[in-house]
Amino acid sequence: MASVTLSVLEGLERGRIFRNLQTPITIGREEVNSVQLNDERISRLHAKLQDDQGNVIFTDLNSTNGSRINGHPVQLRILRPGDHLQLGRCTLLFGSDAEITERARQLGVQIEALLPFLGPPGRSMPAGGSSDAEFSLADNINNDNLLSPLFHSERPPLPAKLTTLQQARMSDVLACIHEQLQNAISTAAEHDESGEGDMLVPWDRFQNLLLLQRDLAKWLQQASNSE
Repeated sequence: MASVTLSVLEGLERGRIFRNLQTPITIGREEVNSVQLNDERISRLHAKLQDDQGNVIFTDLNSTNGSRINGHPVQLRILRPGDHLQLGRCTLLFGSDAEITERARQLGVQIEALLPFLGPPGRSMPAGGSSDAEFSLADNINNDNLLSPLFHSERPPLPAKLTTLQQARMSDVLACIHEQLQNAISTAAEHDESGEGDMLVPWDRFQNLLLLQRDLAKWLQQASNSE
């Protein structure tokens, strides 16, 4: 069981902060949810957060309008402090000020870069949330800030303790991606002689990249739906 902090950055509930929520957590319009958000674009049971070996996992519960994390549509994702969860018209910030600051330290990000997002610590909100809690994010946050995560995406770690068959299958997938990217990179040419212009990729290589993107989307869906 993990303790989670969610801050509402945008939407009708803007300014609310939910502290010490214990997983599993559900988010949606219905009162039965751990986090209830008043937004007609959010499904009654929209998403859930659960703990797995110390990781907080976000799962979209087949919502009508889907979910985005850091601007990208997702079905299943490991959350990290500073991630933006976009459900309907609402944007939530995952992580407490302390967790976000610690992640910034680990990534070598200057804390001054986070000042548009982090303000003075607010009062703790009881589990389940309360509308009278002081919001701990700076008042000058704007919509431009909400479109990108606090941190640039770092490479996710590979899963551990795979069976030999799972390792082989993952190796096949990664080798396929590597080969397609290598083919595109090796055939790219500079658009002008200055070396400062755009790069050109042959049409057939570009089509292969589009097919690879399609396959990755399919694999992501299969991974999200696997039980």
